[in-house]
Amino acid sequence: MRVIAGTYRSRQLIAPRGSGTRPTSDRLRETLFNILAPRVAGCRFADLYAGTGAVGIEAISRGAEHVWFAEKAEPALAAIRANLKALQIARGFTVEERETGALLERFAKVAQKAATEPVEGARAGDLLDLVYLDPPWEAEAEYANTLHLLGSARGRLMLAPNALIIAEHKSKDQLAERYGELVQARTLKQGDAALSFYAVG
Repeated sequence: MRVIAGTYRSRQLIAPRGSGTRPTSDRLRETLFNILAPRVAGCRFADLYAGTGAVGIEAISRGAEHVWFAEKAEPALAAIRANLKALQIARGFTVEERETGALLERFAKVAQKAATEPVEGARAGDLLDLVYLDPPWEAEAEYANTLHLLGSARGRLMLAPNALIIAEHKSKDQLAERYGELVQARTLKQGDAALSFYAVG
């Protein structure tokens, strides 16, 4: 497993031993970032259910302004920290050591406060441009709960205009076409994995 492009191109990444973590393959990450390329530089990126952190690190390598890694499994957290340390990435990221829901709830509270107590020029910098989620493929509730939250009125407050949400899942499984205000724009299949892209409709 390696970083595909950017500042840390071709640098190796580690993953926890065993089957507890299923890293996004190099090939799928390359496909993903070929699609996202015009959006990544300067973006605010959330890597939810981050696993090894490979997707978020790829975003950092390609110029993301800030990346949030949400992961609760200790072996995966150790891998994220080790990968960031090995690449000498010291800033431009936050590791959320709790469930994805905890990170999103925190974002929602900040977004709600900003919406009701606006500060001139501060709002755009508080919003997420790209959100990637890759729960355990069998965890249907995680997909539904996270996408429903992002598609809710509260969730929309934390998303930048034209934000894109991407869910990785089994290619034989089909996610819903709509979660609240999130509408599926496209699905791309590659081997046993698929990427479903959502935007606010």
